[in-house]
Amino acid sequence: MGQHNYQGALQQPIGSGFNAKSTTSEVIKGIDLTGKIAIVTGGNSGIGLETVKTLSKAGATVIVPARDIEKAKRNLDGIINVEIEEMDLMHPDSIDAFAENFLASGRPLHLLINNAGIMWVPLRRDNRGYESQLATNYLALFQLTARLWSALKKADGARVVNVSSGGHQFSDFDFEDPNFLYREYETLEGYGQSKTAVNLFSLELDTKAKAHNVRSYSLCPGAVGETELSREAPMDLFYKLGYTDADGIILPEVASSLKTIPQGAATTVWAATSPMLNNIGGVYCENADVALLSTDVSLIGGIKPYSLDEANAKRLWKLSEEMTGVTFNF
Repeated sequence: MGQHNYQGALQQPIGSGFNAKSTTSEVIKGIDLTGKIAIVTGGNSGIGLETVKTLSKAGATVIVPARDIEKAKRNLDGIINVEIEEMDLMHPDSIDAFAENFLASGRPLHLLINNAGIMWVPLRRDNRGYESQLATNYLALFQLTARLWSALKKADGARVVNVSSGGHQFSDFDFEDPNFLYREYETLEGYGQSKTAVNLFSLELDTKAKAHNVRSYSLCPGAVGETELSREAPMDLFYKLGYTDADGIILPEVASSLKTIPQGAATTVWAATSPMLNNIGGVYCENADVALLSTDVSLIGGIKPYSLDEANAKRLWKLSEEMTGVTFNF
């Protein structure tokens, strides 16, 4: 129980046998989730939808909280063992209402998959004045997990799986100005900060929760085609980043490097279900294995050391409690 992943102490591949091409159907093979309860945020589109399909097919009951109920009903039509509930991650009261509704059912929660997120958005703030990517990608995740803590503990073997991103390398967490009140807003910097926060939270949550048989993981799905994540991005941004030509056509070498949705969701499903992770937590995963600790800032892939820093993880936890007004009842 003394193991932890501070400073990346456990951050190395464990020989899962999978890779970047592995799909959800491959990583779930032989795993029976009958009787398990899962919640998947952002579960009505993209890799979240694929995650829901895979867990459902393996026997789990999957609750999908959604802002747009009608869209969720359309996209989830025909998938067995699915329940749709209302929740908007930009509204703290909505998160509380969803959690209270689930707790009222008296059910344990075996898998909490915090998949929903936004990217490439202009500067927006929620009704507390918090920058939208930080609010949606991280603070909502912190609040939802805290509110559902008693159900996670009741499962006696739960996992919290937080979808992060290789984009965490865009920015460390800025404790002096997390909401861009004094510095110029840059959308990728805001995104990177929010995903670094996800990694730090996953690290600290595992340390605090493992005594209650709850483990926590963060992960990078990889660059995935055909998701809604870039729906607000201006086209010239992709050109500047070298992803498209001047006409907005994706470059062939970029297109060939993108994962399919079943490949992109594979790491989420692996982190949620693999027996290889029964005795390890607080790690960042990619390509359906534990990722490498990456100290070379010029390389894409792996996790940057600042995303696993013990002092920052503890500092962020305290700040998150202050910003949300929510605490875990450990």
